[in-house]
Amino acid sequence: MTATIAAPTTARSDSPVRIGVFAGLAGGVVFGLLMAGVGMLPTVGMLIGVDNAFVGFLVHLVVSAIAGGLFGLISRKVADKMVPVYAMSALYGVVWWLLGALIVMPLWLSVTADSAMSDMVFVVGNAQWVSLFGHVFFGWVTGATLLALRGHAR
Repeated sequence: MTATIAAPTTARSDSPVRIGVFAGLAGGVVFGLLMAGVGMLPTVGMLIGVDNAFVGFLVHLVVSAIAGGLFGLISRKVADKMVPVYAMSALYGVVWWLLGALIVMPLWLSVTADSAMSDMVFVVGNAQWVSLFGHVFFGWVTGATLLALRGHAR
């Protein structure tokens, strides 16, 4: 009589969310460097009531990881197709710009930092155009990293 013992496997396929989180962090680091260059990180820190660039960078990375995980999930059907992933990632950056930079951030800052920030909802000035560029670039870096982590980078 031979006994069969199931051995645990060491091979695992990463979930789309897990890969997306790592891709979002890569995009977040690149976008965070742009934000540091234009002095925007202390404002991000003010989302949690701390006027500090380092804290702002950490808050930004948390948001980037969440956004990346969501992108990994919604892009899983085109996981190995470069053009659709890049197109989706650029559009995804625009959506986050609209929701995050033009709506959520001013409203949230009106509660945590300055009540006048609520007047900044949907206001597009020079800082918001830089933010749009950063969000699209975040999307592209996230998409490129996602492709690389999925083993489909070309």
